[in-house]
Amino acid sequence: MTRARTRTVRPASALDLSGTLGPLRRGGGDPAVRRTPDGSWWWATRTPVGTALLALRPSASTGELLAAAWGDGAERVLEGVPELVGEHDEPGTFVPRPEHPALVEAWRRRRGLRVPRTRAVMEAMAAAALEQVVTGKEAWAAWRDLLRRFGEPAPGAPAGPGGPAAGMHVPPNAAQWAAIPSWEWLRAGVELRRRAVVQRAAAVAPGLERTTTLPPADVERALRSLPGVGVWTAAEVRHRAHGDADAFSFADYHVSKNVTWALTGEVLDDDACAELIECYRGHRYRVQRLVEVAGLSRPRRGPRMTLPRHTPAATGMRS
Repeated sequence: MTRARTRTVRPASALDLSGTLGPLRRGGGDPAVRRTPDGSWWWATRTPVGTALLALRPSASTGELLAAAWGDGAERVLEGVPELVGEHDEPGTFVPRPEHPALVEAWRRRRGLRVPRTRAVMEAMAAAALEQVVTGKEAWAAWRDLLRRFGEPAPGAPAGPGGPAAGMHVPPNAAQWAAIPSWEWLRAGVELRRRAVVQRAAAVAPGLERTTTLPPADVERALRSLPGVGVWTAAEVRHRAHGDADAFSFADYHVSKNVTWALTGEVLDDDACAELIECYRGHRYRVQRLVEVAGLSRPRRGPRMTLPRHTPAATGMRS
């Protein structure tokens, strides 16, 4: 399909599109998610009826979102645009406490920030699994490499040579993830532990996708029933694929430290952070995201850690 299908969406309130969709992009070179200089966001994904390329362009004059989509899944992604930009989200009950002035200010500046819901659970799970135990730079390089070599070119003319979506790729489907040979995972810098999580997820992908129909309280339990998926990975999937504004990324090396520093001026651990943000239950991921977009990161001192090697050294193999 080369012709675009289109839709215009008027958000219920002012929308911070970049702040909302930012978490979907896995680094600046993500083949599946791109922001172009005109402020448009592009998303290459797959739906139950086929692949799709979606473009969202905000209109400064009307406040509307102009959506265009290509591919067999075009109608499906257009239907999902309101959820994708957080129209399901309910930030009205979120009230930062005065004793957390940095959070009050972050919310004042970014009132249009919403929690997106993609409903693309396998895609979110694969990306989160690749981010386990490594730095973002390493994980994003692996994601970029695997999508370009084992995904599919995004459909539609904009993904062609010279187009604004040139070079974009749809992430592999479950069968394609499962079929990647072990040496190709190593070539991408992915060791057995993370590869196994992706492959286990691929084996039960239909069940993962059905978690979007579960009550929020049941989603984490369902995701964590998969070996290798802990609290962090489940949260990373929930706040992207399920639009869960409470899915705080506990067990992350940085998140709790940054959030506690932003709210109290002290760098504290997960347990202390959980106690601190309990008053925001229902919006704990929103707190995390506001701290991120406000750039409230704790001061760093001392030498950087030496990064561990996660794959065996081999001639010609990326490390």
